[in-house]
Amino acid sequence: MTDEIIRWLTPWEPQPVLIAVFAIVAVCYVRGLARRRRLRDTAPAIAFGLGLISMYVVMQTHVDYYAQYMFFIHRAQHLILHHLGPFLIALSMPTAVLAAGAPAWLNRGVRGLGTLAPVMASYRFVQHPVISALLFVGLIYFWLTPSIHFTAMLSARDYWLMNLSMAVDGLLFWWFMLDPRAPGTTRTTYSTGLRIIVLWAVMPPQIALGAYIALAPDTVYDVYAVCGRAFPISPIVDQQLGGLITWIPAAMMSVVATLILLRFGFVHERSKPQSSDRTTATPAKEPLT
Repeated sequence: MTDEIIRWLTPWEPQPVLIAVFAIVAVCYVRGLARRRRLRDTAPAIAFGLGLISMYVVMQTHVDYYAQYMFFIHRAQHLILHHLGPFLIALSMPTAVLAAGAPAWLNRGVRGLGTLAPVMASYRFVQHPVISALLFVGLIYFWLTPSIHFTAMLSARDYWLMNLSMAVDGLLFWWFMLDPRAPGTTRTTYSTGLRIIVLWAVMPPQIALGAYIALAPDTVYDVYAVCGRAFPISPIVDQQLGGLITWIPAAMMSVVATLILLRFGFVHERSKPQSSDRTTATPAKEPLT
């Protein structure tokens, strides 16, 4: 039993740089939790841990092997890389904990990189509501274009480019969507209503693509017939399961995010009158000298 677990956890195609990135992020987060010692970090830590571990599992364990030989597992892999894993990480708001646990040189490097004009301009561009939505949906369609998907599944370089692009775009999208700060706090902190519009705008294309794949009478992705399937199920059933994963849970993530954003909106609205009441009721004090 132990040997089987170890085999499953062993990377199918080890990527040392990727493993190092996961390890550094995990160590910094754990150190940050230990240094902060705040009870309110518990729930976010669970969300962050689940998100990080799930992304690691689908990229650097034998799950990745089965994702290369079964279409429905591949779609589950991308559901985690592009939706669930980044969603949980963004929801945990890990910036403060990571900064508390990161070494000083790493914090300085990240802050310095973030102040570079090209980096700031690029970040604002990809976090624009229209661009963010187009990238989020566009990447799904791009990698599921049959000819492109065929090439990506047979090329090690394209395969990892596909997976990494989905993970990075998922982190950017959900970081933008689930920002808990009041609208206008930064140039990329948009209103709750606008973000909800974006969330609902990306739903119909995902539903349409998933329904097309699930309901197609013939196999759309022939590459799995070339490579051979890991499990003895028919190609059409494999495709139907993959289509359903693209169709239902992916779209439902927008519904869950909408409920979270509504909660953020209520909190911001409640804070406004309280803030104004304190301003009118309590005169400003002169600073002590």
